[in-house]
Amino acid sequence: MAGIISYGAYIPRYRIARQTIAKAMGWLNRYTLPGEKAVTNFDEDSLTMAVAAGMDCIRAAEPVKVDGLYFATTTAPYRERESAAIIATALALPPAVHTADLGNSLKAGTSAALLACGAVEAGHREGVLVCAADCRLGKPGSSQEVLFGDAAAALLIGGERVIASLEGSYSVACDFPDHWRAAFDRFDRTLEDRWIRDEGYVPFISEAISGLLKKYGLKPAHVSRVIYPGLYLREHAAIARKLGFEPHQLQDPLITAVGDSGTASPLLMLAAALEESKPGDNILVVSYGSGSEALWFKVTPEIEKRRNIRFRQCLDAKEELTRYEQYLVFNGILPVETGIRGEVGTTQLPLAWRERKTILSLTGSRCKRCGVPHYPPQRVCVNPDCGAIDEMEEYRFADKEGVLFSYTEDHLASTPNPPQLYGAVDFDGGGRCLFDITDCEADSLEVGTAVRMTFRRKYVDEARGIHGYGWKARPLQQQGGRDV
Repeated sequence: MAGIISYGAYIPRYRIARQTIAKAMGWLNRYTLPGEKAVTNFDEDSLTMAVAAGMDCIRAAEPVKVDGLYFATTTAPYRERESAAIIATALALPPAVHTADLGNSLKAGTSAALLACGAVEAGHREGVLVCAADCRLGKPGSSQEVLFGDAAAALLIGGERVIASLEGSYSVACDFPDHWRAAFDRFDRTLEDRWIRDEGYVPFISEAISGLLKKYGLKPAHVSRVIYPGLYLREHAAIARKLGFEPHQLQDPLITAVGDSGTASPLLMLAAALEESKPGDNILVVSYGSGSEALWFKVTPEIEKRRNIRFRQCLDAKEELTRYEQYLVFNGILPVETGIRGEVGTTQLPLAWRERKTILSLTGSRCKRCGVPHYPPQRVCVNPDCGAIDEMEEYRFADKEGVLFSYTEDHLASTPNPPQLYGAVDFDGGGRCLFDITDCEADSLEVGTAVRMTFRRKYVDEARGIHGYGWKARPLQQQGGRDV
């Protein structure tokens, strides 16, 4: 039976306290919620977060073959250009991989997982990577601005050595007008919260859960964890009580720590639940949006061999944004002067296509004769004792760690988070190249700082509708004795 082979998660480094938002916009918004929410850096979006979660997921499952990738989001960078194909290239998956984008509904994450399980069960695919990510924007002063958070989650679906098997599902489809965005909308549109809560959120989730329990003859006592988005915290707990679940069975919806992460929300909570699960546990994963979808997973003994604790590390590794204006700039809501240095030139798309492995998957070359790695790829080995010509093999740097050989603070370059930081990275195993440095402050760097590569948005060419992606270096942080 098809199921989950591994899982991954990504939560951006930056968080903003809801009290900070309230101090800036509180006179417009009476919606109160405790805690903080996760927000993307200026060089992140749903696609880059999906790559981060996907890398984490694949790393935990090697050497499983991945021949499918489904990307679920409502905030894709393109309306006509497949994001899943970009993600597959960044992850260095083979060209024969089957890719698909799923969107337009917040239940797209669970829908992608169901489709992946069906493809594996039917024998069409060996391993399907499901990535779900969202970075939705609420208009300043709205309740959505307080509620929405940014995050990503990934599941690798396969048929062998699964850590949690899919036992069943139940779906409810309804064209319910609660939240929507037309093609020309940047911010979420919504009807009154009371309407959403009483006519959509509570009845749809209740129907999906009760429908699944009835379909498979389950009782609430048989369930170890029940997972569904916490759009309204009081009603979130009331749904569980009404259906007969005890408080300890209800998974934390992460609203006060991350926020509502849209399509990623149920899968992110599933990653948190799997970190603490044990063989035999029954987990119900429920999404909400255009109805509801409930999936039933049973944890297998394989969980003890491939338990991933990345979620907790991502949750704990954080930096607070103390200025509301910086949050607005990072999200492009508040326009700021960039000067002539901030102008974006014409993207050479044919060149980007020819060099896609170098740019998107960070693939260089390694000399077959002496083993020295090179980035960008070279024809002639740089080793003075070798000098071999055209004796190279492909060598990927994206999954390698390294240290800063040198770095520069550029106070003249245009960046939403000055100064611009870049430096020469010495990779473990060999190779040196210059990269931008992100997710850190200038005074935190020093020569020898350990770094890991991270896929980021390098620029947005708004005049031509092009998002440019590539790799940057990110300093490692210690959380729980592990580098993150």
